[in-house]
Amino acid sequence: MARPGWFHAARVRSFLRIGGLFLLLGIAGTAAGAQENPDVTRAIALIDAGDFHQAQTLIDGDLAKGQLDAPTRDALAFQRERMRRILIDAAGLFEKRVIDGKTLYFKRSPGNLFRLSPEAVARRKVQTPIGDGPNEVLNDYHRKVRAVALASHATSVLPHRVRVTHTITVDADAVPAGQTVRAWVPFPRAIAGQQENVQLVDSTPAGAKLAAESALQRTAYLEKPAQAGKPTIFAVTYEVTLYARYNSIDAAKVTREHITPELAPFVAERAPHIVFTPDMRAFSHRVVGDEKNPYRIAQKLFAAVDKIPWAGAREYSTISNISDYTLHAGHGDCGEQTLLLMTLLRLNGIPTRWQSGWMFSDGTYNNIHDWAQVYFAPYGWVPVDVTFGRLLPGANAKPGDDALEWFYLGGLDAYRIAFNDDYSQPFVPPKQYFRSETVDLQRGEVEWSGGNVYFDQWDYDFKWQEVTPASESAGSNTARK
Repeated sequence: MARPGWFHAARVRSFLRIGGLFLLLGIAGTAAGAQENPDVTRAIALIDAGDFHQAQTLIDGDLAKGQLDAPTRDALAFQRERMRRILIDAAGLFEKRVIDGKTLYFKRSPGNLFRLSPEAVARRKVQTPIGDGPNEVLNDYHRKVRAVALASHATSVLPHRVRVTHTITVDADAVPAGQTVRAWVPFPRAIAGQQENVQLVDSTPAGAKLAAESALQRTAYLEKPAQAGKPTIFAVTYEVTLYARYNSIDAAKVTREHITPELAPFVAERAPHIVFTPDMRAFSHRVVGDEKNPYRIAQKLFAAVDKIPWAGAREYSTISNISDYTLHAGHGDCGEQTLLLMTLLRLNGIPTRWQSGWMFSDGTYNNIHDWAQVYFAPYGWVPVDVTFGRLLPGANAKPGDDALEWFYLGGLDAYRIAFNDDYSQPFVPPKQYFRSETVDLQRGEVEWSGGNVYFDQWDYDFKWQEVTPASESAGSNTARK
């Protein structure tokens, strides 16, 4: 969903991400021993409470002992890095954290205020409209997708081919001259019926190494030596054919699926961000009530999360449990809303999994975005985008618009590219240092032999153009996986 910038349009998300601990390391994860270490748990609690001084003392003392196993040492080191990232985000505005007795405010708070407070909007001298994406409200494109899908008896329709150039620009002298800069640029997988015929066109420097299709967070890997006084630039250009998705779901036909070993991971808790806490259970019970039909349950939860206002979020790598944070904050960005919905659906035995990437439209609008997939028997895996939410008929409603209310609970527009079919997954080749974004992969990642290069030291850009316009009659039934 649209995220107004606060530094530069290309950095619209350099403040947006907050993550947990144990799959945060950019390396494959952290062993169970580190998760159970009482000092790691205490450090997380102290940081979440804003007692950075005591957390730093605890971490420094443990690391000085020199008797820790590698996973615990990494976990403590990341908590120290998490404090640094929080302090980068905290600048003195509205949404606040008390850190070591000092009140600091997060930078996105001014813009968030006008999303969250009607009173603030009413007092605004200039009523500047909020610039959300054009497909977040019901329009003729949604009507066309549904009409073509029903007429062709297809679940994937209106394909169009786009060319994308994704650029990472590392600040001059962010890495010492002569040192090799390593960059991972997001790159799409082929997904039957959603995005197909993915082709690398060019890269700067030449010779990008693509991760295999099996990589759930797929990248193009590049290396380049830093030059004194000059930015280090990486770019990848590719083409991909994108499809709109529409499933005409009959709730009466949806049955509770037998959870096979293949589906079991998608109804399970996955700490730190998908945890069935007592508050999560209580919220689910209030929303779901006695409903038993999986699709009706999903509708209720979708509608409940859709009511949570969108607002810019802090960096994911600094939040210890994203779904729980969103439940209690009362607002969230697309990834936070999605992880909350995923947690609630899994809690109710409905399989869900993550997707995310980039959305765009009209040749000018583009932004990073997160959504998900949900499994309904007998329909299989279908898309769900709770941030776009219910498409309610407006003043210019047309006949049949009522049928589009739940478009994004089973359907998807063709103006987005998925880079990720899961979150917090290892890169190819592996990253050696903490990832800047520990959950998602949309901006990219950068490091050198001296450590990670964080978001405050590089910029990113996404440009797209249509190569082949959408066909009004083309359709495909290959979307189910």
